[in-house]
Amino acid sequence: MTEKKFTTALIVGAGAGLSASLARVLSREGIKVALAARTTDDLHDLAVEAQAETFACDASKRGDVEKLFANLDATVGAPEIVIYNASYRTRGPFVELDPQEVEKSIAVTAYGAFLVAQQAVRRMLPNARGVVLFTGASAGVKGYPQSAPFAMGKFALRGLSQSMARELHPQGIHVAHVVIDGGIKSARRAEPADKPASLLDPDGIAASYLHIIHQPRSAWATEIELRPWVEKF
Repeated sequence: MTEKKFTTALIVGAGAGLSASLARVLSREGIKVALAARTTDDLHDLAVEAQAETFACDASKRGDVEKLFANLDATVGAPEIVIYNASYRTRGPFVELDPQEVEKSIAVTAYGAFLVAQQAVRRMLPNARGVVLFTGASAGVKGYPQSAPFAMGKFALRGLSQSMARELHPQGIHVAHVVIDGGIKSARRAEPADKPASLLDPDGIAASYLHIIHQPRSAWATEIELRPWVEKF
């Protein structure tokens, strides 16, 4: 039996780069896209291109997330696909880290993912179908020096995804964690001349996300790692 196609999607932490590539590829699939970010001023061009709706939301704040989903219910509809891209990074020697910055890093990267996913899954369960994808990083697999807050947030995100997948897969909700193991190419981040093909192409990443979204239930992925083909690991 052919599964019903998804028609609505939400990208949280939207902006240029990967989120933009995701918005475009989903829109080309005929999926209505909603873009959520703390500020939406720089999303206008992307929203026009992807025919997407924009919503202001600080994902680390419960009230903002609840308001976001109430607005979605009243406009584009509850999202059947949710992609959580939001994260916050602060770096520095461990003994010099600002506790408030550490708290913010964990709140945006992991707690916000929980808030968004909980609201999404509550709406997916009655139909026993939906997809929740978390954008992870190599920092969620191994902690790097002077990057404890990011590792804490990404490790928590990975644990959230694993727990959700084991609970929700039998209920029809596909949950997966995507480890982005490397830098992402952008207008502000060009590949070094001496290291061609060393950065991930955001369109290539988006193609992998789309593959996960379309996976048949008999072969769901719970986690994949993406890295440039020239990278040693």
